[in-house]
Amino acid sequence: MRDQQVCQAEFTVGLSANVSDHIPDAEFAPPLIMDNTPIQTAPINNINGIMNIIPHRYPFILVDAIYYLNEGENRIVGLKNVTGNESFFSGHFPKYPIMPGTLLVEAIAQVGAVFILGKPENKGKLAYFMAVDMARFRRPVRPGDQLLIDVLQTVSRPRVGKAHGRVFVGPHLAAEAHISFVLVDRPSPG
Repeated sequence: MRDQQVCQAEFTVGLSANVSDHIPDAEFAPPLIMDNTPIQTAPINNINGIMNIIPHRYPFILVDAIYYLNEGENRIVGLKNVTGNESFFSGHFPKYPIMPGTLLVEAIAQVGAVFILGKPENKGKLAYFMAVDMARFRRPVRPGDQLLIDVLQTVSRPRVGKAHGRVFVGPHLAAEAHISFVLVDRPSPG
């Protein structure tokens, strides 16, 4: 195949004299809205920043960006883009892919972990599930959906805490759960 053409493309490019120097962000992505409250158009933390806080990695990291964080409210909002090539879709369910409810609860936990483990006093710790209560699944999550994950910490003690999380697809509530967690020291590599 050396020195042989393997691909060919033809492009048409149009230019307009009326293009402004700055194109507003909203032209590329619609504003994120949750509970009628606009969320920032640019993430506070992207996937690289998130992976500096929590230990999760592909294929099990279920948060792509953080768009809102308010320590005074004990609240954080994360985003997950659900793509058709997520590994769980091949078996859940063939020809009718939906995101498993357990992974929606895990997404809530991961966004909450970004909030808790991002605090200086929790650096070097892990957050483990202790309980999941009142989990409710309101609508299926499918490939192409964009999830806004809203987590509110409701109880905070030095080693344990509780949070209430909600997962939205657009304005629609897809899932919610109350979670409890314990903070532990990370084991030393060895």
